Amino acid sequence: MNVLEAKFTRSSNSQKIKKLFSQFSKEELMEKKEIVCIAGRMTRKRMFFADLTDQSGTIQLKFSSKSEDLAKLDNGSIIGVKGIICRTDKGQLSVEVKELVLLSRCSRPIPSFYYGFSDNEERFRNRPLDFIINRQKKEIFFLRHQVIKNIRQFLEEKEFIEIETPILVSEASGAQAKPFITHHNKLHRDFYLRIATEIPLKKLLVGGFEKIYEIGRIFRNEGIDARHNPEFTTIEVYQAYENAEYMMDLTEELLYYLTQEVLKKEEFEFNSHNVSLTKPFRRLSMIEAIKEHANIDFAKINGLEEACQLTQKYNLKLEKFQKTIGHVILAFFEEYVEKKLIQPTFIYDYPIEVSPLAKSKPENEKIADRFELYIGGLEFANGYSELNDPHEQRKRFEEQTKQKELGNEEIASFDKEFLEALEYGMPPAGGLGIGIDRLIMLFTGQNSIKEVIAFPQLKIKNENN
Repeated sequence: MNVLEAKFTRSSNSQKIKKLFSQFSKEELMEKKEIVCIAGRMTRKRMFFADLTDQSGTIQLKFSSKSEDLAKLDNGSIIGVKGIICRTDKGQLSVEVKELVLLSRCSRPIPSFYYGFSDNEERFRNRPLDFIINRQKKEIFFLRHQVIKNIRQFLEEKEFIEIETPILVSEASGAQAKPFITHHNKLHRDFYLRIATEIPLKKLLVGGFEKIYEIGRIFRNEGIDARHNPEFTTIEVYQAYENAEYMMDLTEELLYYLTQEVLKKEEFEFNSHNVSLTKPFRRLSMIEAIKEHANIDFAKINGLEEACQLTQKYNLKLEKFQKTIGHVILAFFEEYVEKKLIQPTFIYDYPIEVSPLAKSKPENEKIADRFELYIGGLEFANGYSELNDPHEQRKRFEEQTKQKELGNEEIASFDKEFLEALEYGMPPAGGLGIGIDRLIMLFTGQNSIKEVIAFPQLKIKNENN
């Protein structure tokens, strides 16, 4: 038996073998004498049998009673096998091993494939081992790949192009989030890790690109929980000469497309609810949603003082920077409505105070032409008609700066470069952002974002435990 070969040429894999030969009987396979070369991790040693697991699945290996190869191998070692496809006396499709090559020795014990990890947090700390013993966890990332590939295909068919934008940026803008800061030694200056791709993509609109998007990693210096990870993946899409309503339609169309092309189903179990992505999705204004779920009608609230009295009545605590009617409305929505939006629901008409990059509605300057999509009580998408007036944008940035002075650490930077770009003229446009990780959570029925990120961030392990 050769040790640690640099290369092994495969002619097949476990999935192809099952697909091509499952229909044949033991006698038919004996007559065919089909020879294959396969490679993978050897698992579940037993007597004269073992399993070989590759990326596509698992196939049984059958060893001769005279073979010494199996006894010499550690469970978990990676091997290459040349053998003949056969069926055992019990009818199990197998590969009868004729030649075996050790490609990589497993020198650490592998936990039981049946019992797995006793500590769920340890699974995420030791992802390679998690994927070795939990095939269903690995399947999440095959589906993730298919979803992202089909998102690109969907947009390409509509003539969008993908353009990569910087991760290191001079201003942390485009969203409300606390950024990570890093330092460039040669330039002797600090940079931020981007908190959104919005601003550079909108600069591209100024530059004459009309249908653009980017799928990329975003970094936000925030807490870690079942729905948040400090680095995550989003897609942002922008189309010139369109608006928020068009982006709502596009979001609905995209999600329905994914159910048809990738998932082959329209209903999912998510957060203990059965969720249907059948079109059309429900659409409600934020004030209508609050009235429906909390029985409070903000259309009848007169002034900030009356709104603040409501917060006291309902024991809603507001920060100093939240003392506007818009912030009060959003606080009631987040407290009493969000978690109740189980079936896909577009919430539109956001307060302008919490939408600094969105256009106002023509009929009401206090309302932003903005929407968010909620499914299973969780936000999945955010979009709006993009603000393209540099004077109004400057005014919004100034208002945001005042909030920062009152203690809001998540306020974006005052982005002078973006204002200068807007002064060249940006066409009216619709913009859309979707959280890819949450989308995969929905499609795979996962309740934790850690399950859909290959290497999630974790708290420091207590070495004393």
